[in-house]
Amino acid sequence: MVIPGFKGDIAEDHASRETASRDASLFKVVPQAVVFPRDEDDVKALVAFVSENRSLGVSLTARAAGTDMTGGPLSESVVVDFTRYMNHIREVGYGFAVAEPGTYYRDLERELAAKDFLMPSYPASKGLCAIGGMVANNSGGEKTLSYGKTADYVSKLDVVCADGNQYSFGKLDQRGLREKMRLGTFEGDLYRSVYDLVTKNADVLRAAKPAVSKNSAGYALWDVYDGTTFDMTRLITGSQGTLGLVTEIRFRTIRPKKHSRLLVIFLNDASTLATLIPKVLEHRPESFESYDDHTLMLGMRYMFFRFAWQFIPEVMMIVRNGGLPKLVLLAEFTGDSERETLTKAEAARKSLAGLVGAMRVTRTARDAEKYWAVRRESFSLLRTKIHGRQTAPFIDDVIVSPKKLPQFLPELEALMKPYEADMTYTVAGHMGNGNFHIIPLMDLGSARSREVIKELGEKVYALVVKYGGSITAEHNDGLMRTPYLERMYGEKVCALFGEVKRIFDPHGIFNPGKKVGGSAAYAEAHIRRK
Repeated sequence: MVIPGFKGDIAEDHASRETASRDASLFKVVPQAVVFPRDEDDVKALVAFVSENRSLGVSLTARAAGTDMTGGPLSESVVVDFTRYMNHIREVGYGFAVAEPGTYYRDLERELAAKDFLMPSYPASKGLCAIGGMVANNSGGEKTLSYGKTADYVSKLDVVCADGNQYSFGKLDQRGLREKMRLGTFEGDLYRSVYDLVTKNADVLRAAKPAVSKNSAGYALWDVYDGTTFDMTRLITGSQGTLGLVTEIRFRTIRPKKHSRLLVIFLNDASTLATLIPKVLEHRPESFESYDDHTLMLGMRYMFFRFAWQFIPEVMMIVRNGGLPKLVLLAEFTGDSERETLTKAEAARKSLAGLVGAMRVTRTARDAEKYWAVRRESFSLLRTKIHGRQTAPFIDDVIVSPKKLPQFLPELEALMKPYEADMTYTVAGHMGNGNFHIIPLMDLGSARSREVIKELGEKVYALVVKYGGSITAEHNDGLMRTPYLERMYGEKVCALFGEVKRIFDPHGIFNPGKKVGGSAAYAEAHIRRK
């Protein structure tokens, strides 16, 4: 492949294509080539070449660190990998950071920390992921309860659009919006068309927005225009590279609290959640996480030598609890002093007296580290330590209102139970948001596993819709969930998603089959065998 004006690398060898054929999902899709642009001019050259040579049938799919769990960055055509060259942190200032999409979050976090700032929407994979993927998926994580998702921190995006030109998108007031809409260019067409779509369908979109605190399903059309400000970053963030290729990101950042304490709760009965969750949230934890007994045992088994004697309190809690808890809950309280954080954590603990069994408040950051390690690294442990079966994230990111968990969780467990012979699984999640990550371990080479993925996926997503939730809170749609979007939103709203795709990408050159036009048959055919 020869691309005029392109200075980066073009890889068509077997090893490069194999690497790009997988992410953290259960899919494998081998691309024709992988390209590594050096700068925004390379990205413009790529898009111009593909747009001018549409008869070749080439499309462009953005890829960052490859930690996506949905097959979002997988393609049979050309994968555009940003991590090799477009990985620079351009600027870190007071309350903001500017970086390229291939920048690893861990590198940005380190530079921000040196100036006492934080970009708080990081996912559990923060040691592995890149910021382009965070924007593409509208990622969230343990601090989303207090601080929101990635879309809340994106203040500007530079994007190469379908006409081969780069545009800067950010929040506009009424005057700025009118100026954009007067442009006789592709950019002007974007603003006019999106404005017409969201204003003419405002009631439909308002009703379609799920009543949950996190949602990455579909396009966030309901968040673009509030009647006063118009913000296209709200639409592009979470679009999985289907509307254009992001070349630079400007984030808003925060000052993190200096001190932290964890209230650790061992819970035997999910029916108490209806009372427990509001009591904990009254004390305003910064995060409120959970994981199940399978995850706890996995962590204690494979992290014992890392933390050694520090697991002794957990062993004693298990003894006092009369066995392994059904759920371990972690409520994190933060503040500007040790006294403030301890007071908050102890007040929450006292409010739960008589409601739960074993509880403890951590004493030090080191004391809390093992809990965070189990929570953040559970998926990695499953992928690397359990042999003979593979991780199969197909119901990995459901969310319902926390108020509905006492009814939702028993029904979810009843759906899972008939399939226990076909898989083992762990459950972890963001309890304060009602968001759960269910990760089955399966033999993906068996026909039965593929049947289970289809059957159980349909049942779980139907249950989520029944309770007014979202089929993906933060992991996004990709190959896995795009075919289910109509079940969640209905035909009319999905038709609006299709219209957005046509507005931005009239010739379908950006990451086809994601968000719009996805096929369950295609997804099933590309489940990896091992």
